Amino acid sequence: MALTQPIHQAVLIGLGWSSFFGDQVGEDEASLVPVRISHIHRARMSGQSINGAVDLILPANSASGDYAVGDFVLAEPGDFLVRRRLARHSLLTRRMADGSTQLSGANIDTLFIVTSCNGDFNVPRLERYLAMAGQAEIAPVLVLTKADTADDAAPFLAQAAELARDLPVVVVDPRKPDAMTKLQTWFGLGKTVALTGSSGVGKSTLVNTLAGSGGATAQLTGAIRVHDSTGRHTTTARSLHPVEGGGWVLDSPGIRTLHLGEMAEGLDVVFAEIIELATQCKFNDCTHSHEPSCAVLAALARGSIDAKRFSRWRKLHDENTAGSAPKRGRR
Repeated sequence: MALTQPIHQAVLIGLGWSSFFGDQVGEDEASLVPVRISHIHRARMSGQSINGAVDLILPANSASGDYAVGDFVLAEPGDFLVRRRLARHSLLTRRMADGSTQLSGANIDTLFIVTSCNGDFNVPRLERYLAMAGQAEIAPVLVLTKADTADDAAPFLAQAAELARDLPVVVVDPRKPDAMTKLQTWFGLGKTVALTGSSGVGKSTLVNTLAGSGGATAQLTGAIRVHDSTGRHTTTARSLHPVEGGGWVLDSPGIRTLHLGEMAEGLDVVFAEIIELATQCKFNDCTHSHEPSCAVLAALARGSIDAKRFSRWRKLHDENTAGSAPKRGRR
């Protein structure tokens, strides 16, 4: 590539570039400019290049929905016409109610699942977020906010610790600078962290703190309704922001409903203790509902598996199976 100068390579690495992307660039593409998409607004996209922010031009017969924030593209050096999107090392997607898939972010290293110590803390919903991260093979971190407003945060921490094996749980106040200190482990040169969660849990405030609230990076923040712990949507589009000290944070609109479908591997990660027992069942196609010599049902009877957790797994498993089944067309 033309970008072989050390200073150019250093800037690219800071954007998240690695040999994974460099190896995809052919000799005939040496004159093209790598750009990482930072904002997508309907028919417009902008990104970060070695020379700073640029506006991208979509090629003919292409739509912004074909791209995700965090993607690397190769563009013409003059007008920044996009020539090609590079393959992603990770892709976070969200299944919509109509069965379609929405691209939530690309080339993400860690997913911060943000929830608060109030009515927003919902175990079944958090398990859905964890399944989404597991399916995308993105490391999850549970970030608890508003612990100062809870009479006792201990029950929330206890429930969080039981959501999945080895799940990091961090309690932060998004308004305080020490939030960055507590979360620094997951940032660094070229590292990308995405935030997800419901509205009103402090995601946009946390983005402001992580990015230093600098100029265009600052996000609007909204109040939370006390009576139902529900917040207003303050982020309306996905966007990528630089983090002080190195790295990037991807903010996205709050999610009220997360539908499952084609997330079998993600559910296996979240409910690992159930899946491991399933390998000991007598029948390979055991449904863990009535079969004899079912290791899962035996563990459930012994109390080795929490009955409520098993019930949630069953519900999510059935929903995922139904959501993954091909839809029949009308006759």
